[in-house]
Amino acid sequence: MAELYDLIIVGAGPAGMTAAIYARRAELKVLLIEKNYMGGGQIINTYEIDNYPGLPGLSGMDLATKMSEHVDKYETERVQADIISLELSGDIKKVNTEQGSYEGKAVILATGNSPSKLGVKGEKELAGMGVSYCATCDGAFFRNRTVAVVGGGDVAVEDAIFLARGCKKVYIIHRRDELRAAKTLQTALFACENVEPVWNSVVKEIQGTDMVEKVIVSNVKDGNETEIPVNGVFLAVGNVPNASYIKGSQNRDELKDGELLLDAKGYVVAGEDCATNIPGVYAVGDIRSKALRQVVTAVADGANAVYAVEKYLVS
Repeated sequence: MAELYDLIIVGAGPAGMTAAIYARRAELKVLLIEKNYMGGGQIINTYEIDNYPGLPGLSGMDLATKMSEHVDKYETERVQADIISLELSGDIKKVNTEQGSYEGKAVILATGNSPSKLGVKGEKELAGMGVSYCATCDGAFFRNRTVAVVGGGDVAVEDAIFLARGCKKVYIIHRRDELRAAKTLQTALFACENVEPVWNSVVKEIQGTDMVEKVIVSNVKDGNETEIPVNGVFLAVGNVPNASYIKGSQNRDELKDGELLLDAKGYVVAGEDCATNIPGVYAVGDIRSKALRQVVTAVADGANAVYAVEKYLVS
């Protein structure tokens, strides 16, 4: 007979690891499933996290390591496996992975999200050959060279600031005439003398033979196209939920048994207690539909979800 857990946590980013810590402290029988060799989610690719309370300037890798060590302190059972599907109807939930199936009384979904693609010509062909979605991962390869960052939010500006420290020139290409990033980040960006904004523009094509050589940008106001010679292109145009294993619908009236309610972008709808439309199933961190996705909101979700799980298990 399959082992039955009180709680199965799918994903080991900040939200999932926080949930594991709180659940083990509550003496629940917990299984933490993570597809990657190391937990931490997207923060392991973050050069510096300067807004996590009490730990200014800590690298994402260091924070992920500390969180993972905290999880292990409570002897949390962990499995490295990719999720295939979920069976969420009934009192006992089943999580199907490439390593086998696991059963639990409650499930917390914490699989986060991933960078969006531009979908332009040359992006796929030159991926890994100058096209990157992670400045902190690949920025060192472009020291003293010219690069472009595409986007206007916090991540794009953070990437541009990071790249400006080592690159000869950094273009930041944005479809509007002002950035959406926090003002403190914008101030830091515009203090960099080697950063040049390209306003009201979108990338139409990325060109190069064996490596990126240029980007073709189009002005959204007059349609004029311009070639910008660059050695690398860093894309920071948003994210999509890691939810391929989830069955759901945006229409509550069309939901079938065991299906989750999703928002228009595919994120799981859940309240501040992280409870979904299915009793015993919770969504935390970047996969949850919410306004702000930060490490601090992710760890808060993890704690809130376990509090709700405890009440659910008692009832």
